[in-house]
This record gives sequence, C-alpha cells and structure tokens, in this order.
Amino acid sequence: MIPQLVTVRYRLRDGRFRRWWIPVVPVVLLLSPLLLLAVVGGVIACLIFKISPLGALAGVGRVMWAMPGARFEIVEGRTAFLVSVR
Repeated sequence: MIPQLVTVRYRLRDGRFRRWWIPVVPVVLLLSPLLLLAVVGGVIACLIFKISPLGALAGVGRVMWAMPGARFEIVEGRTAFLVSVR
C-alpha cells in the first residue's frame, strides 16, 4: 500500500509545536509534470552510471511500499522535527 498521508511536526522557537498533514495523492497530482522530468533524469542517470533502469524502478517501488508506518525524528538543541508517514 502506498503512503496516503504524511504528518510533519516541528517545534517553533517559543517551544510550541506546529503540525502539518500533507495528503500524498493530491501533491503527486500537482507535481506530476515535475515527476515526468524526474523520471527522465533518473533514466539518464541510470544510463550514465550503468544501472538497470528497471532495477532502479523496482528499488524505488520497494522503498515506497515500505514507507507507511515510518517515522523520522530529528532533535538537536531547541530544534525538533518529526515526519510520520501513514
């Protein structure tokens, strides 16, 4: 199952937290023209570095399939940043 919702939470300077919920499908639809350019660039990079484009696509697909449930948290000093993928 592909990710449906990404939650981004970060701490402001005054100690309060701000949270954003980002739906994945509408963002992908809005950025689809850039996605086409990224795919073309990825294929060119695969050819330059002699990597199988289908193998690279399979690897990206596996990473995307494993994303739901992932949490990325960065805390350093007064800065806190959390990304949760559902």
